[in-house]
Amino acid sequence: MASKINVDEINSRTGSGTLTIGASGDTVTLGSGASFSNVSGQNYPAFEAYLSSDQSLTHNVTTKVTFDTEIFDTDNCYDNSTNYRFTPTVAGKYFIYSAAIVYGTGDLESGKILYYKNGTVIRQSHLDPANSSNAINQASVVLNAVVDMNGSSDYIEIFTNVQSGVGALINSGTQGTYFGAYRIGA
Repeated sequence: MASKINVDEINSRTGSGTLTIGASGDTVTLGSGASFSNVSGQNYPAFEAYLSSDQSLTHNVTTKVTFDTEIFDTDNCYDNSTNYRFTPTVAGKYFIYSAAIVYGTGDLESGKILYYKNGTVIRQSHLDPANSSNAINQASVVLNAVVDMNGSSDYIEIFTNVQSGVGALINSGTQGTYFGAYRIGA
């Protein structure tokens, strides 16, 4: 028969701040609906969103990508309806990832993804297929980065810039055009 202890708070007796639950090889199980909060190493806040419909672009104009559909958002830190930006509420280092399928209705000359932190470009990925015919008109541009965020006012936005001889757009969908982030440490 298993023993059960009901308590509201457990503190270390020596004041060391370290508590050990179980021994090496033990399994610790949380009850249904239970979770840890303020646990070091937790990858929250975290989110992922995608573009639900194609977004038109103007040749050689840097444009914010409107990732409008959330797949998940653990702490409601992503705005998917107004500013399309991630503003985490916990300070730390964040792994930011994104991809965009860029499409030129004619010759695709180049495509970029740009990360803006607080309105300033901090990273970019550039794809230049060096094509002079209409044979290549679509490509996927991918960008990843680790970014320090202050947990109060820092925010990340994704922009793109496409050069195409005729017209350009970003293809929608979860498989090719997405934006996400998660905390990786303090």
